[in-house]
Amino acid sequence: MTTLANIFRRHGSEYLNRYGKQILPSHRKVIRDVILCRTKHLGGCTWFCEHCKEYHYSYHSCKNRSCPQCQNEQADVWLGKQQDNLLPVEYFMATFTLPEGLRRVTRSNQKTVYNIFFQASAQALRKLSLDPKYLGGKIGMVGVLQTWTRSLDYHPHIHYLIPGGALSLDGKKWISAKNTFLMHHKPLSIIFRAKVKDALKKSGLFKQVSPQVWQQNWVVHIEPVGNGHAVLKYIAPYIFRIAISNRNILGCKDGQVTFRYKDSDAGQFKTMTLNAMEFIRRYLQHVLPRGFQKVRYYGFLMSKKKKQLAEIKHLLSVQEVKTEKTAEKEFIFICPKCGRNMILIEQSNRMRGPPLEEILFHRKLRETA
Repeated sequence: MTTLANIFRRHGSEYLNRYGKQILPSHRKVIRDVILCRTKHLGGCTWFCEHCKEYHYSYHSCKNRSCPQCQNEQADVWLGKQQDNLLPVEYFMATFTLPEGLRRVTRSNQKTVYNIFFQASAQALRKLSLDPKYLGGKIGMVGVLQTWTRSLDYHPHIHYLIPGGALSLDGKKWISAKNTFLMHHKPLSIIFRAKVKDALKKSGLFKQVSPQVWQQNWVVHIEPVGNGHAVLKYIAPYIFRIAISNRNILGCKDGQVTFRYKDSDAGQFKTMTLNAMEFIRRYLQHVLPRGFQKVRYYGFLMSKKKKQLAEIKHLLSVQEVKTEKTAEKEFIFICPKCGRNMILIEQSNRMRGPPLEEILFHRKLRETA
């Protein structure tokens, strides 16, 4: 099976040599982390199966958010934590996309422009929601940044998950959205464009943008997406998904990488083959700046607004179900032979492979016990 780590091992040094100082530190770190992930260089754990009397060794993961091996379980954890915030209302998905003319300056100034992107789109939604013609109140929302298309092209956009309604300005009434309508996308687009323009002027990046960008229509979509449970399951993968998963990489041969992607129009899988240098470049352009927060919460869905969310639930007659909080599940390694839980014998962060001598030592102790 061809993986991203395989591609980096074969062609990563060539990429680093070719582009040298142009490569961001965060990109270098991803290449290194992905190559070392689940190898002896990161240490690991020794496990013992009491049923099979066998020892097994599992390597530690790199935990880099751009590594395809390290994000599989994160979406389920996030999904579980969001259940308490659900409201019994229609939910909406608003998607804001940066126009093509802004992408070059965005790619070169990611942290600055991504923050502007979040601020401008969120402010546009909140401003329009205050208009009595739509809701006339304060909304809550969760925003998720995504930068790629399915073919790994650069296409920065933000998905917002929004409960269908708003809290009145005095905080005493819940204002429900009208049927399957929240607000018009056209005024939302105009406000969004104006706020990005103003922010870029303050940032000093405005002169790098073509004047034509401000004359065109900006793409904003907003649509109903059903109840809270359905939409959480829809949005959760976007939060922790990376540009491509290992299962979609089909091969790497003669300096060419072949991968598959699902065509959004036809709904069918297609394949694409790229030069390894181009494949790595496309992948790394989606690595976010260090410490950048790609998921953001606004209004009554912010963590500091828990009291306000509780008041909304009361207004909507939502009955809180108190459940006993349990400690987080400890990671258990399953025996590959019999499928039973194994016992953790040792954990180490030292750079080494499976400790064969120690395994034999533990085995001898158990045999003589």
